[in-house]
Amino acid sequence: MPSTAITGIGQLITNDPSLGRGPLGTVPDAALVMEDDRVVWTGPSRRTPATDSHHDAAGRTVLPGFVDAHSHLLFAGDRTEEFAARMSGRPYTAGGIRTTVAATRRATDAQLAANLAALLREMLRQGTTTVETKSGYGLTVEDEARALRVARAHTEEVTFLGAHVVPPELAATPDAYVALVTGPMLDACAPHARWIDVFCERGAFDADQARAVLTAGLARGLSARVHANQLGPGPGVRLAVELGARSADHCTHLTDADVAALADSGGRTVATLLPGCEFSTRAPYPDARRLLDAGAVVALATDCNPGSSFTSSMPFCVAVAVREMGMTPEEAVWSATAGGAASLGRTDIGRLAPGARADLVLLEAPSPVHLAYRPGVPLVAAVWRGGRREV
Repeated sequence: MPSTAITGIGQLITNDPSLGRGPLGTVPDAALVMEDDRVVWTGPSRRTPATDSHHDAAGRTVLPGFVDAHSHLLFAGDRTEEFAARMSGRPYTAGGIRTTVAATRRATDAQLAANLAALLREMLRQGTTTVETKSGYGLTVEDEARALRVARAHTEEVTFLGAHVVPPELAATPDAYVALVTGPMLDACAPHARWIDVFCERGAFDADQARAVLTAGLARGLSARVHANQLGPGPGVRLAVELGARSADHCTHLTDADVAALADSGGRTVATLLPGCEFSTRAPYPDARRLLDAGAVVALATDCNPGSSFTSSMPFCVAVAVREMGMTPEEAVWSATAGGAASLGRTDIGRLAPGARADLVLLEAPSPVHLAYRPGVPLVAAVWRGGRREV
């Protein structure tokens, strides 16, 4: 297999403390060798083994590709007017989702695939090499299944979110919709998904309904994720921990008991925070510092969707997390890479150590702190995914 070395790396962020300094496992004046789609060697640049080709990083930073563990990319339509109204003072509610549902149902498979591919390219240019994405804008058996089929052609991290909201045609009988989600819809969607998710929130699904959805998915071999505690305090986080969900997402409004539950899970349930959502909705930001100090594992993700967080930029989310959520730059970088991998139950991504996937980002910067220090600046100079340079 051909091998490639990246030499002259000013700072190599491995996310493996056994390989370098501090929690990010930082190696100064470093090099990295890839063979096929894997990292096979890291160390001081002066000790780089012979390879078939090499790339000179010229003193710039290399870090693992960003892992975006929460997005909603299977949609059609636009919600610009809703955003403008929100910026004029109207609060965000879950009801806007139904606008996207109507547009998505009208879209063809080709239109959904084209929009998904465009957003994934946009993410890749900004350093994101792994993306989880969800259904949830179809809310019929046929539309949910086709969304997942489209998604599976582009990413392996696919989530069935039939329990996003109750569709308008069943608004008067929400339990009937839960029965549909846990029966015929799950039957049609489970073969195309790795995960099952539920929006456990006022205006969406209560604790009993959410439990029914998640337990049905677990029984079908899917792993669980939960939209939890976004709009206010509620049962979502503790339900996620109780059922062994890999991730509780949003975590904006937490009680002491919620924080303790996440910390006591020992990282089994990751708190995936979505700062783009609070930025776009003007809601309070999650208190990442509180979670980290309690010992919870924290991930960062974009929540890219047309209504409440239409950003595809993980560097933007890193900057907001540092500025608004009490994270250090190092913590935010870890949460956007290794934290996202933990949220997906993956050990092959989010780090740059021998055996890991060769997903890496070259930053036009001498350190990863620049992601927060220079917000909004396009710092991604190159991206390798699976050992192949794609940007």
